[in-house]
Amino acid sequence: MRFIVYGAGAVGGVVGGRLHQSGHDVVFIARGAHLDAIRTAGLRLRSPLDDVTLPVPAVASPAELTFRPGDAIILAMKTQDTLPALEQLAALVPGSTPIVCLQNGVENERLALRRFPNVYATAVMLPASHLEPGVVDANSAPISGILDTGRYPYGVDAFSVEFTAALERSTFSARPEPRIMWRKYTKLLMNLGNAVQAALGDHPAASEWQRRARDEAVACYHAAGIEFATAEEDRERRGDLLKLAPIAGQARSGSSSWQSLARGTRTIEANYLNGEIALLGSLHGVATPVNRMLTRVANRLAAEGAPPGSLTPADLEAGLAAEIPPTP
Repeated sequence: MRFIVYGAGAVGGVVGGRLHQSGHDVVFIARGAHLDAIRTAGLRLRSPLDDVTLPVPAVASPAELTFRPGDAIILAMKTQDTLPALEQLAALVPGSTPIVCLQNGVENERLALRRFPNVYATAVMLPASHLEPGVVDANSAPISGILDTGRYPYGVDAFSVEFTAALERSTFSARPEPRIMWRKYTKLLMNLGNAVQAALGDHPAASEWQRRARDEAVACYHAAGIEFATAEEDRERRGDLLKLAPIAGQARSGSSSWQSLARGTRTIEANYLNGEIALLGSLHGVATPVNRMLTRVANRLAAEGAPPGSLTPADLEAGLAAEIPPTP
């Protein structure tokens, strides 16, 4: 099986790099300076235990590849980039090709299933970083991450078993998961804090804002009949598998959204994280002012090219007040 990893940032770079390292056939689809660096010198993959440079082939577009039976596409870009990627793939890739959404949020699989019948979802618990071209960091070792995968919208099959087995041989803990969206909606609750960290950095008030965003999300889940893992179930799966440690003396800097601001990408994933909760709230009659405010704030920071940690709790309170209509 050849793994075509579309998006070689923090998550895609670490997963593709580890698969390559364990002997699997891997190709990256990347862009910009990161692509140039990989083509010139290989992908440098660092962890608390190793620092390796991997000669993984990389291309700029799916059009540069000849697709063949046995290929699997791993989508690892942010959700705002998924639709253009799928449109490119749909014109080139055999319809039966497995499409694995190795992404946060719950919208990617719906986008993919409109175009491909064999779609798989992965619940990504992988502390990783990508802040400079050609370099990705796996911040946990010896287990790089937890990557349970199932067929979308539910079930497991031969591919999900084969895929998770390949991940298991490549420094990950991975299980075929028949209720995979149950896992992904659980992970979404954690990702609601990405926008908070992007806005406030490591301010002590960040945990309270994350709790408020999560409370709104749980209310939406109950109203919509969406199942998610209890805290105990989530802890049981995680166990003590993820062991974060500094790399070259530096701790992991921040979430994927924090990293988007730090790299000045001018885009951020908030519409599909906090914005997903705002959408559910509108559909099911649940007020979600905190998540609406965080979505708006994160998008504004990205558009302005602001660095992470640019705002204060008072700024968020002011933004929240603007989301709540005045009492008549």
